[in-house]
Amino acid sequence: MPRRKPAEEGKKGAPEWMTTYGDMVTLLLCFFVLLFAFSEIDVQKLDAFVQSFQGAVGVLESGRTIEPSELLSEAEIDDLTLQELQELEDFRKLQERMEEFLEERDMASDVLVSLETRGLILRFQDNVLFDSGRAEIKPDSLEILQFVGIVLQEPDFAEKFVRIEGHTDTDPLRPGAPYETNWELSVTRAANVVRYMIEELGVEAMRFSASGYGEYHPVAPNDTLDNKAKNRRVDIVILRSEFTATSQ
Repeated sequence: MPRRKPAEEGKKGAPEWMTTYGDMVTLLLCFFVLLFAFSEIDVQKLDAFVQSFQGAVGVLESGRTIEPSELLSEAEIDDLTLQELQELEDFRKLQERMEEFLEERDMASDVLVSLETRGLILRFQDNVLFDSGRAEIKPDSLEILQFVGIVLQEPDFAEKFVRIEGHTDTDPLRPGAPYETNWELSVTRAANVVRYMIEELGVEAMRFSASGYGEYHPVAPNDTLDNKAKNRRVDIVILRSEFTATSQ
């Protein structure tokens, strides 16, 4: 009777293809490690991205608050530091506070609040602060100025520069008016707001500048009564940190 060959024992350990697979994975890992080593991570942009994404899908604490179309282009936002992004967020929150304050007092149509490239602008329309042809601040407008003064001394805004800008329409002043030209009227109005902020509210004087533009920086054509009313205004501009009190 023929003798049976002993059964061959199976090879121990992992299959041979696993060695090749392991080598490939190791090489890929080394490749990505080298890519990472040669790359630069912009932590500020990464954090800015995270901030912009927060809440966008309703799972994080706060939603996206600064849209590129509101203030800066997307490319400009990409170049902002975390500190600058935080400043814009502070301005956005202040805008909401201002608008709420005005709504409660039925002044939302009298004082417009907007966030622009140079900062937060409070636009006092027509005769909110002053009577026609006059530069004395009206007593019933002091409450809103006092609120602005309080905000300017809060920690988030205590170092911000502020511009006060006076504007008029194209109508000449009536005979016998205290001021001969719209230039003088617009400058005096701006200066009187600055004086009130400094002397009555105690805001630091070096933070302010006052400018009068007369009729030469209109926001609407001076062709109708409504448009002329829009051009008669005083702007309080709380400037972003990159601007000084004398910035345009």
